Amino acid sequence: MGRGKFKGKPTGHRHFSTHEEMVAGSSSRPRSFRREEAEEEEEEVESEEESSEEEESDSKRKGTQGLIEIENPNLVKPKNVKAKNVDLEKTTELSRREREEIEKQKAHERYMKLQEQGKTEQAKKDLERLAMIRQQRAEAAKKREEEKAAKEQKKGEARK
Repeated sequence: MGRGKFKGKPTGHRHFSTHEEMVAGSSSRPRSFRREEAEEEEEEVESEEESSEEEESDSKRKGTQGLIEIENPNLVKPKNVKAKNVDLEKTTELSRREREEIEKQKAHERYMKLQEQGKTEQAKKDLERLAMIRQQRAEAAKKREEEKAAKEQKKGEARK
């Protein structure tokens, strides 16, 4: 006969309590579950008390830490600082990448200002090109006007 999904183990079979057994209280399930749960709650309260004691003992340094102050560059400092512990007067140092990025942005802004004022080489070249184009367009417009005037003169002479 098939036993379903779970195969029997040599240590014993799976036993499920029926509703009647649970109501009658004759279930084979151990009743120590509530006691274990209460013990866990007591342990949590005790661990909270211990953690507050640990915070006090953190001020005491272990071993030679209290004697020698060493700045470890590889030590990862906690970035999350509580609002009450924030030092407003202390300025944060930027990393090399951040500094370079800011310098790059400032240099670009300075260059764009000079570009607008026409003081850079590229701006001077652009202005020269624009002046040449304007001059060529003015000459072309003048030439068109002269041709137009010449056509009108010919038409006027042809009509007479």
